[in-house]
Amino acid sequence: MQLLLIRHALPERVVTADAPADPALTAEGHAQAARLPGALAPYPVARIVSSPQLRARQTAQPLAEARGLAIDVDEDLAEYDRGLSHYIPIHEAKTAAPEAYARILAGHLPEFVDEDEFRGRVRAAMSRIVATSDHEDTVAVVAHGGVINIYLQHLLDLDRPLTFPVEYTSITRILFSRNGKPRPASVNETGHVRDLLPRHR
Repeated sequence: MQLLLIRHALPERVVTADAPADPALTAEGHAQAARLPGALAPYPVARIVSSPQLRARQTAQPLAEARGLAIDVDEDLAEYDRGLSHYIPIHEAKTAAPEAYARILAGHLPEFVDEDEFRGRVRAAMSRIVATSDHEDTVAVVAHGGVINIYLQHLLDLDRPLTFPVEYTSITRILFSRNGKPRPASVNETGHVRDLLPRHR
């Protein structure tokens, strides 16, 4: 089988909120998400699974409509920042939250994150998706940069949890052999949205 791990498109900035921040996509983010059906046209997507966060579900929507598929929501695919009262897109964090930005750029999760808990629930979500899919299936999983990175850390036995740049609406492909062994086939494919990505590195 094959997992297509898709990071959500560009969300709005939310700096104050009475409840946990759950930003929607910006107009540019919706334009990025609209590119997904064309980018994934070569793949026989049988199922779509999304993080519960709005930015991920909105990113999945154009693909779901194009394929006539429902969006299955898995709570364990939520990003490590779920529950915070603010959300700052990473390309804005360089100036808005320089210390956190530097830590993330160095490959480390923010200090408030329980890394073991986060890793455990992401692995549980991915294992559950694989276990409930047929071996021939291609499953699109729409989630977050941290979720995709922590899963790659597990698969590749990496030291740092945030090793790879994972851009908005990028595609990372994980292939599974007949015996269920996973291997990354590509990381951070962005050709379909290259002209729509903010420059922050």
